[in-house]
Amino acid sequence: MALGLALLGIAVGLGGGSLILNNRLAYETLRWAGALYLCWLAYDSWREGRRPIEAAPVSQSHFLHFRRGFVTNLLNPKAALFFIAVVPEFISGPAPSVRELAILVSIYVAVATFVHGLIVLLAGGLQAFFAAPQRREMAGNVFAVVLFLVAVWLFVSGGR
Repeated sequence: MALGLALLGIAVGLGGGSLILNNRLAYETLRWAGALYLCWLAYDSWREGRRPIEAAPVSQSHFLHFRRGFVTNLLNPKAALFFIAVVPEFISGPAPSVRELAILVSIYVAVATFVHGLIVLLAGGLQAFFAAPQRREMAGNVFAVVLFLVAVWLFVSGGR
């Protein structure tokens, strides 16, 4: 997740944000890719909520988890908008120095990683509670609906 956020921040800081905002095709491609990926995550959450815990793969590859976090944050429209809105406010001159950009992105990634770590700890503590099939299914349904509604909002609103 941190690598995806870092690459996104660097890309935006080096002009990718302006490119995306000023190029309709690039903007729409990113928007649709993000919305479609949210739909996939919604379906995956719904499906996982119905799978018995015993059937859930216990030892999935680390690469699978890495890829999921990386892609999720690389296509994260909220993070991209944050970088597009914030980076220009904290740089001196028309383009950020590598040092300025590295500091800004590092701070954001550190805070986001800390927050994500807290979420993991909280989820680990609640694992026994959500192990009951009815609660697991309900949680999967709630996450699926939230992710799907965000995707629909991206489809309908145009994201701007």
